[in-house]
Amino acid sequence: MVVGKMKLTSQKRVKLVQGLGLLSWLATLGGAITFTLGCFLKTELRRRGEVMDNTDIHCVPNTLMIVGLASMGINYFAGRICQDALDAGRFPRWKTFLKPFYGCSIFFTTLMLIAVILSYIMKGSLESSLKIGLKNGIRFYKDTDTPGRCFQKQTIERLQMEFQCCGNNDYKDWFEVQWISNRYLDFSSKEVKDRIKSNVDARYLVDGVPFSCCNPRSPRPCIQYKITNNTAHYNYDHQTEELNIFIGGCREALVNYYMGLMNTIGGVVLSVFLIQSSVLASLRLLQTSMEAVAGQENLEIETEGYLLEKGVKETFMEYLDPVLKLMLLNQVTSPEATGTINADS
Repeated sequence: MVVGKMKLTSQKRVKLVQGLGLLSWLATLGGAITFTLGCFLKTELRRRGEVMDNTDIHCVPNTLMIVGLASMGINYFAGRICQDALDAGRFPRWKTFLKPFYGCSIFFTTLMLIAVILSYIMKGSLESSLKIGLKNGIRFYKDTDTPGRCFQKQTIERLQMEFQCCGNNDYKDWFEVQWISNRYLDFSSKEVKDRIKSNVDARYLVDGVPFSCCNPRSPRPCIQYKITNNTAHYNYDHQTEELNIFIGGCREALVNYYMGLMNTIGGVVLSVFLIQSSVLASLRLLQTSMEAVAGQENLEIETEGYLLEKGVKETFMEYLDPVLKLMLLNQVTSPEATGTINADS
């Protein structure tokens, strides 16, 4: 069953070539934009790699960069084919090239759609990665003299100031870790001794937060220590008064930032995907309509173009069969090669 059949006169073929030329140029530009967006997202993720537990989310920018480069290559050849389309003497030379070209084009265009889907569904993976990464970042905040963690404090401070957040889930996360290094504690002080003795793990825990949690918009000087002690500050009640530190956690702020970024990129790449699909469909119609002109004396005749000569399933199997045969051949030859090696030894 022929799919997408359409009758094309000589005039319509000329218009199709003109439209295809414009589409291929737009798709090439779209490929460059996709590659650039992938590089930008990759850079943004690597900037905060210290507060991420894994790099699973990097599959999104990596895929975007691959399909962006592939799209530029695909549309370069589409433009070249388009230039030769109306020349009955030059167009046939592309015939043997077109089948593998369509195979590669469909693969990378499908990969582009997968990149769009990934940009919307990776929220869970990103959130779990940030949850563990930020938890470790806060835990190692004080280790400024430990190799591999020297810049952890600086990373957390910059992060909290830039995203106006505090802690992992909220500011109270800082109450549960010792974020002041022992070398800055006066162990002869009774207060320090009492705090350490009162903790099972002998950690110095305080109801305070680093200075980067302070909200500069607050009219009151920042209260970053003894936050829960109402008597330590004049005219202060931490349960009713609006605190002058950032309340929200950095995990939520980062997830919102990255998901907003990826959703925007996903929308742009989806537009590129639609243009790319239009290029392939138009090129296929042009190819099949021009093949009917080959060998004819009258090049102005009306011809039929189509997207698929057979059904979708039959066409898919036609492309899949050579791949399966090649894989089967490799499986057959591998035991033979192994047997030869064993016999020689």
